[in-house]
Amino acid sequence: MVAPVDPPGGDPVQEPTDVKYYPSDEPVRMGLEQYNRGAYGNAQRYFKDAVEKAPKDVTAWVGLAASYDKLRRFDLADQAYAQAIRLGGETVQILNDQGYSYMLRGNLSAARRKFQQAYSLDPGNPVIANNLELLNGSRRFIERPPNNQPSAN
Repeated sequence: MVAPVDPPGGDPVQEPTDVKYYPSDEPVRMGLEQYNRGAYGNAQRYFKDAVEKAPKDVTAWVGLAASYDKLRRFDLADQAYAQAIRLGGETVQILNDQGYSYMLRGNLSAARRKFQQAYSLDPGNPVIANNLELLNGSRRFIERPPNNQPSAN
């Protein structure tokens, strides 16, 4: 009789005590609900809980990043977007959301680059088209003719 040999990397079957089981997608669902209500602090807490429980959940990372954007924690938003990109690549949604993040910061050039990347992947997307229009409106609002400058006299 031959003794069983473990496959390389150990036993592929885990005992139930070795795996954390989460019976529902409750943190992400609650995060989305709070975000849609405008309760961004609550949304951030739910999405943070979600990424701690399921660190490979791209939806949770994007929700966390968007929540951080609304809370003006752009440093943390950038980290969450980077993790989402590592896990799922530069998707249309992530590129669009990053563009919106840059627009919130006032970095209109970076926002335009991200929106254009997203638009090139999905030219029929009305959200991206709307964000580009919003960006164009922001740029027109900010740019003033030279004769409208305040005088130091």
